[in-house]
Amino acid sequence: MKLEDELKQSKFQSEHQKAMLNILFTSNWLSSESAQILKPFDISSQQYNVLRILKGQGDKAISVNDIMTRMLDRMSNASRLVEKLRKKELIERVTCERDRRQVDVKITKKGLKLLEKADLKMNSFGKIETRITKDEAILISEILEKVRS
Repeated sequence: MKLEDELKQSKFQSEHQKAMLNILFTSNWLSSESAQILKPFDISSQQYNVLRILKGQGDKAISVNDIMTRMLDRMSNASRLVEKLRKKELIERVTCERDRRQVDVKITKKGLKLLEKADLKMNSFGKIETRITKDEAILISEILEKVRS
């Protein structure tokens, strides 16, 4: 649906303003959609992000600070997210061998199973691959990276 129809606004100050509003609107739409998909798994999109980061580590544990630097939403409280996931037994604490005072975390088998199920739903959400081509997806990524540079 066109942004004008979504916002019930026929004019914008400029095409640049329209593009920025479109990015913000789409970001909020994607966040809302992902929250609905993850609701049955009893995890937030930020917790999902932490689990994906930990899955990418394989068997290696990682510090909460390292998790924070890799998160999509860097404003999230990674320590709080990690503790919630630990209470759900989706991750576990591991003593760091280099520094006994540091506690690292890694994903559990239960966490991997939940992530596998959630990934099936998340990978098909929005059905983006049926709406845009691979070349369009590449172009969108290039443009968004240009906006952030």
